[in-house]
Amino acid sequence: MFTPLRTYLASGYALMALLLVYGVVGIVKSIAAKEYGVNFAFSIISVIAGLVMAFIPGLPLVADGVFIYMMAGWFLLQGIMSIVLSLKFKGADGGKKWIWGLVLGILGIILALYSMFHPVLLALTTGILIGLYFIVSGINMIFLSSQSADN
Repeated sequence: MFTPLRTYLASGYALMALLLVYGVVGIVKSIAAKEYGVNFAFSIISVIAGLVMAFIPGLPLVADGVFIYMMAGWFLLQGIMSIVLSLKFKGADGGKKWIWGLVLGILGIILALYSMFHPVLLALTTGILIGLYFIVSGINMIFLSSQSADN
């Protein structure tokens, strides 16, 4: 969290590990259930993508760069969907609650456009959010373990 750019740059390696684990678990589950459909195919693709990232130098860094624009695209889609849904439900309850969805949608679109033109800021923010996530997860695990110890 104190070095957000370094944390962000390490996220490509974390993605590589997640792809490998997701793929192997998916393959094992598919074989155990004898289901060789879409999930099995995605699991194989995940393992291949993870292995490619592992053995091609610099590819995790490329994944970091792609990740920035994927996040910006996700913010854009979320913003558009929020605006569409808020306008759809504008008269549904007769109140002004739809305005929050409209405002959040506009903010999401602004964030997406800003992220597309200033990707370094999004990279720094992502590094900080990853750090905060691990801190909150750790605190949550401590509380959960202390509750189970009391029971």
